[in-house]
Amino acid sequence: MSISDIIEQYLKQIIQENEQKTIEIKRGEIASQFECVPSQINYVINTRFTIEKGYIIESKRGGGGYIRIMRVEHQKEHDLIDEIIKMINPQVSEQAAIDVLERLREKKVITLREEILIASAIERETLAVGLPLRDELRARILTNILTKLKYINSKGETSG
Repeated sequence: MSISDIIEQYLKQIIQENEQKTIEIKRGEIASQFECVPSQINYVINTRFTIEKGYIIESKRGGGGYIRIMRVEHQKEHDLIDEIIKMINPQVSEQAAIDVLERLREKKVITLREEILIASAIERETLAVGLPLRDELRARILTNILTKLKYINSKGETSG
């Protein structure tokens, strides 16, 4: 397990234990705690706490500065899917799409098997066209899948 993995797990645990699903950290303090450079903390936050993964980041620079990490929670599966559809359109990168799929699996909207299958359908090798068309095509495919997910129950039956 890398230092980035350890820092990510630590921050996620603190967020999970907080009723508001929000934490404020000082980059330097966390860096000291894990005996790493502050830029390592930036890397973890910028790559592992993205909007696609369900986090909002706010920061205040300066001596009293902080980084606020907020976990976005949705009461309804439909709201989560609607938010993701808005976020990924009109185009989405492969990494952002993978992050979205991981978030959907964590929220138990899709299974690991479904995540792997959808990821294979939208990966760079499958969508063998140039940019920006590839990112637009990926967004359209993922949007169509997510729209269908909203109306299919766990038994595979459509609703309403």
